[in-house]
Amino acid sequence: MISVNDFKTGVTVELEGQVYQVVEFQHVKPGKGAAFVRAKLKNVKSGGVVEKTFRGGEKLHRAHLDKRTMQYLYNDGDGYIFMDNDNYEQINISKNDMGDGVKWLIENMNIQVLMYQGAIMGVELPNFIELVVVDTEPGVKGDTATGASKAAKLESGASVQVPLFINTGDRLRIDTRTGEYMERA
Repeated sequence: MISVNDFKTGVTVELEGQVYQVVEFQHVKPGKGAAFVRAKLKNVKSGGVVEKTFRGGEKLHRAHLDKRTMQYLYNDGDGYIFMDNDNYEQINISKNDMGDGVKWLIENMNIQVLMYQGAIMGVELPNFIELVVVDTEPGVKGDTATGASKAAKLESGASVQVPLFINTGDRLRIDTRTGEYMERA
């Protein structure tokens, strides 16, 4: 059990049968009445964010998420096959459990799989990954003064906007949280 007074960003709790992660919280002590805690909670499974208000000192069940490092092997059509790096067991993760991270997956990539009581809750990709451009229009000399961008298709199948000087075969650093091009690698 954890008191709402002990909330910190990133703490996971069980509420109404769902697992939530504390995104933001605020302790409020009004002039009249009892203190309370206002919190933004992110559903670990669905990614939805809710705002809840708790009485000061209210207790919730703490949810201990198990993070396992797993390697992506392949897509079998129904799901994505991962291998646990510790015991070499293979598991199938559905597209729903993968969320938006699917577009950044490449074979042999290591990711964190979040599990709660043996059930897969979701995945955590690295914040930054390096991918190769497989298709983009060639840049035209002298076209870089405008700060324009163009679409580039990456080896994972995802498309991102990149500056005009990027060419096919370039290795790029991508932010997986925002899906934006960061720099050439």
